[in-house]
Amino acid sequence: MDMEKLVIGIDYGTDSCRAILLDCVSGKELATAISYYPRWKKGLYCDPSANRYRQHPQDYIDSLEQAVKGALEQLPAGMVRKIVGIGIDTTGSTPCLTDRDGTPLALLPGYADDPDAMFILWKDHTSICEADEINALAHTWEIDYTSRSGGIYSSEWFWAKALHVLRANEKVREKACSIIEHCDWMPALLTGNLRPEKVKRSRCAAGHKGMWASAWGGYPPQDFLSALDPLLEGFSARLGGETYTSDVSAGKLTEEWAGRLGLPQGIDVAVGIIDAHAGAVGAGIRANTMVKIIGTSTCDIVVTPKEDIAEKLIPGISGQVDGSVIPGLIGLEAGQSAFGDVYAWWKEMLSWSLRLLPERQRTEAAAQILPELTVEAEKLPATEVDMVAGDWLNGRRTPFADLTLKGGIAGITLATTPAHIYKSLVEATAFGSRAIMEHLKKEGVQVNEVIGVGGISLKSPYVMQTLSDIMGVPIKVAAVQQAGALGAAMCAAVSAGVFDTVEAAQESMGQGYSVVYTPRAEKREAYTALYGKYRELNRFLEGK
Repeated sequence: MDMEKLVIGIDYGTDSCRAILLDCVSGKELATAISYYPRWKKGLYCDPSANRYRQHPQDYIDSLEQAVKGALEQLPAGMVRKIVGIGIDTTGSTPCLTDRDGTPLALLPGYADDPDAMFILWKDHTSICEADEINALAHTWEIDYTSRSGGIYSSEWFWAKALHVLRANEKVREKACSIIEHCDWMPALLTGNLRPEKVKRSRCAAGHKGMWASAWGGYPPQDFLSALDPLLEGFSARLGGETYTSDVSAGKLTEEWAGRLGLPQGIDVAVGIIDAHAGAVGAGIRANTMVKIIGTSTCDIVVTPKEDIAEKLIPGISGQVDGSVIPGLIGLEAGQSAFGDVYAWWKEMLSWSLRLLPERQRTEAAAQILPELTVEAEKLPATEVDMVAGDWLNGRRTPFADLTLKGGIAGITLATTPAHIYKSLVEATAFGSRAIMEHLKKEGVQVNEVIGVGGISLKSPYVMQTLSDIMGVPIKVAAVQQAGALGAAMCAAVSAGVFDTVEAAQESMGQGYSVVYTPRAEKREAYTALYGKYRELNRFLEGK
């Protein structure tokens, strides 16, 4: 192997684009830069009261150029020529309607300010009705096309979102010819393969979010889509039937984009991947390991050998897809719709009265709320009679997605303090994680270890220790701060031929673990009792 090869990992998050440059041999991070989406930062094109969250494709372009150039500026002279590949991860499902040439509609004249012509962010919930219709039709069809998506199609996903904007917007409908995921558009843009029939579509995104499966020859056939709504006529053929794992090259960087980014022309651009799955790769996932990507929400990624699952279809999860994470292994996805967002909500509730203070004091005080709550919550014992909360403040993702569900808190008294409530919310998010693990175990999925990734895993020992206590397993915390970008870079290294397999890239470029949290035996009895109360509260919230 050439000892002088570098790769770039691009991570498109909810708020920003981050670029990291890494040495393929050591995995050493040589440079990093971040660029925030300018239009998104201003709150444009979104309506939180209607659960509408849209992002302009120009934000993705502008932030990519700024982040890559910012990273390259940190390299010594002459090092740029050693870059051999780029890997890209994005949020998902984040689709957009395009014209016949594969151009997102918001980049066309007359559509620049139309939210329905933009990328529909993963957390947009405007298509609940469309998701319900997809489920109803699929469950009566000869083949249930939701069967490899846990049997329940979500409003957060590809087809529901595309159908919603087609129905809602006649102007968009007139121009729309195809649909593309954000993680597919970026490699297509950089390689000049934008026309729908030329796009190398991500196995990860198509399998987990788009009802793609080799078992039925690709995406759902046209007769199913047309039965769902005639507005989808022709879309199946324009997507094609083939998908690719993210260790494959989507093509070569074009002369135009080499110039715009300051990179060597002709380097490999890897097939895109969803951020959580890239994060699992970067964290060192292997067979029978669960990686918990813990942020505002969570994604739980497990990979398992094909022979361990065989033909079994696991209900209630967000997909089981051959090669979606590690080629040759089945990738399983689950998760929670709110995790860190639950704590942020409580912080915002407590911050309400701070607006009575001058701005500087308000900002300083707000920054201390969660740290102080943590100090107080850690002093509180865990007992069987504690108050208990549910974690469905943004609906339920797994097991069995239902984004209409609400959260709740039970057991409040006049002696309840903000720290008591915070403690119950932290425990609720951990109980939700335990429910996912127990569901997988019941379905025969073996999980031998858990790896934590993301800001909360690195910054909150209290949350991570509670998570270990309640899940009843040791949790390793990945040392890498940008696991998604690292995973994307690993895929880039394989696509460029530096390594033969993703596992080999992980071995060379991995960054190990910073700490391990072990369950405390003295907490087990109380948390078992509280978990029973959590399940009882959730049954009430479901109306069962």
